[in-house]
Amino acid sequence: MSNFLTLNWKDILKGFVVAVVAAFLTAVYNAIQNGGLEFTWVFWQPVLITSIGAGIAYLIKNVFTNNEDKILRKDI
Repeated sequence: MSNFLTLNWKDILKGFVVAVVAAFLTAVYNAIQNGGLEFTWVFWQPVLITSIGAGIAYLIKNVFTNNEDKILRKDI
């Protein structure tokens, strides 16, 4: 874990993993809703937006979390 208001490479890697998982789940959901995979922008736009949002949200959470996983508290 990184210190309060900082990120390290593990945080960035985990944020990427969160983004990939979010993209996969969104694609599966859209495929179920539409009856299959489509290769159109209308199908993939929500997948892209959701995955970027999830990755950024994870990184923001880690910026404001200290090395003891407490939100908005400085390191001791």
